[in-house]
Order: sequence, then C-alpha cells, then structure tokens
Amino acid sequence: MIEVINLTKRYGDKKAVDNISFKAEDGEVLGFLGPNGAGKSTTMNILTGYISCTDGKALIDGVDILEDPIKAKKQIGYLPELPPLYMDMIVKEYLYFVYDLKKCKLPKVSHLKDICGLVKIDHVYNRIIKNLSKGYRQRVGLAQALIGNPKVLILDEPTVGLDPKQIIEIRTLIRKLGKNHTVILSSHILSEVQAVCDKIIVINEGKVVANDTEEHLSQKLSGEHKLTAKIQGDKDKIVRAMQGIKGVEKVICDASHKDGVNDIRIEAKEGVDIRRDVFETVVKNGWYMLELKTSELSLEDIFLKLTMGEALPALENTSDKEGND
Repeated sequence: MIEVINLTKRYGDKKAVDNISFKAEDGEVLGFLGPNGAGKSTTMNILTGYISCTDGKALIDGVDILEDPIKAKKQIGYLPELPPLYMDMIVKEYLYFVYDLKKCKLPKVSHLKDICGLVKIDHVYNRIIKNLSKGYRQRVGLAQALIGNPKVLILDEPTVGLDPKQIIEIRTLIRKLGKNHTVILSSHILSEVQAVCDKIIVINEGKVVANDTEEHLSQKLSGEHKLTAKIQGDKDKIVRAMQGIKGVEKVICDASHKDGVNDIRIEAKEGVDIRRDVFETVVKNGWYMLELKTSELSLEDIFLKLTMGEALPALENTSDKEGND
C-alpha cells in the first residue's frame, strides 16, 4: 500500500533523509520511530505530498506522490501533531467543510454519521470545537482524516497532550482502524508504538537502521547467547558448573534468596546457543531450574541501541531479507 524506494531529501549539503526504503502493507500499523532530527517528519511530509524529495520515490497504492499528487492524496488521511481545526466552527460545519474540500463522492450525511460513530463524537456533533477538550479535538482531527475513506492513514504524534484515559481510547481506535487501513504512526512514546504497531521502523541520522517486529528486533539484539536463570541449589557450585560449559564467557549471580534460589546471568560467545547445556547441567547436579529465558530487550532498550550506534550490522538491512526495505 505504501512503498518508499531509495528516498533522499537534501537541504544544501545536508541529507535529512538518506536513501531509505520500506513498505507498509494493507491492514498494517507501522510504527515510525527516531530521535529528534532523525528524518521522521521529513519522510512523513514527503509521503503526504507536503514537500518534494530530492531523489527516489514514494508510492501510495502504486501512485507516485510527486508524479500524480491529486490521485495519490485521495488515498491519504493525514492527522498532523496539531490537528487542522477551525476553532470557531461547530463540529458538523467543520466536517462538512472538509468533505467539500476533499470533493468526497460518498453520501455526505450517512458517511459523516458513520465516521462520527467510529471516533465517538456523535454527542459533540453540534458543539463549537474550541469548547471541546483536547481529547475530543483529537477525535475530530481523526474524523477529518477519515473523510473519503482513504486507504492510508498517516498519524503524527496522535496522543500528545492527552490524559491516560484519552490515550487508551485513541490507541484502541488506532488498532481498530488498522484492520481496514494501512496506518503509519509516528510517536515519541515507545509504549504507544509497542501497544498498537505490527511492525517498527527506526530511523536515525536520515537512515533506516531497523525494520521489523519488536519481537524479532529484541531477539536479534539480545541473542540466545545471553540467558537469565533462577536455579535452586548451592550458589558457588552453580556458578562454577556454568563456567565450565563450553562457550560460556561470563557467569554472574545477581542475587541469592533464602529458599536457595539464585538469580544467575550467563553469557556465552555470540552465536552459541547454550540453553540445552545449561539445562542438562542443572539436571545432572540435582538442582532445580525454576526459570530460564533469553535476555530480551524492551522497546526502549532497542531504541537506544539502534540510535546510539550499538546496533548489530545485520539490523541495518533487516528488511531486505523480508522484502520490506
């Protein structure tokens, strides 16, 4: 549905976006992450046709946004960080205005009624926008983006400034919209991306440094060579036994509890899977394995690793193998 091919944007000698490529498929919610100045907003502005690119292509449902902007934009619903609302209009007047502006051909009354029911603004339909709470203004912004039933929704920081209840409601709505639309969601709130997105793209210094699901990124950055275990038995004997396993480089006991349970961290050489050997060692010595898991990273850990130069080289072209970059 959205395909970005070798997209580049230069401002003089500086590349705000540096030869990036990715895809967002039908019915997919794609999280777009990156530190300030990474190129997120520039990319989204190119996708919406607000600015042009220097090189490359941005295709919306197969249509190049630069070559045929009118046709491409008909497939896009855009909610910027600050919703484009006319505060002195009532909600109904504003949505009628946007409907006419978009030259929408769908039945006006029933179409707008369906949208208002979806974003739950029916009961404020005849209220002045400036008198609405920020949460309802955000819903009105979503409603205008949905007019014309676009195939693609681009949402820039959709929950900024909302209270916790409003954030949950908007996230639930985005998940629901993702069933029938392709959604690109830009956010600084990592928990938000984690809660609603099917796949994550991380952009840093104008380049895509990762393009995958959170689960896969965590596995690739953590690896099966780093384990945490809860083992009941003699702490010193456990540490010595684990150090004797082939390929193990480091064993640390983080804590010992009164019931004889020890929190053990085991790190092996990269690429070496020691899980079976660890388990067999525990059984052989008559200890009890209460927990064994890989040291998977949180989305925050992933983000910091990728944007602070600690990413594994393979992650820079993660999506090439999966046809997404």
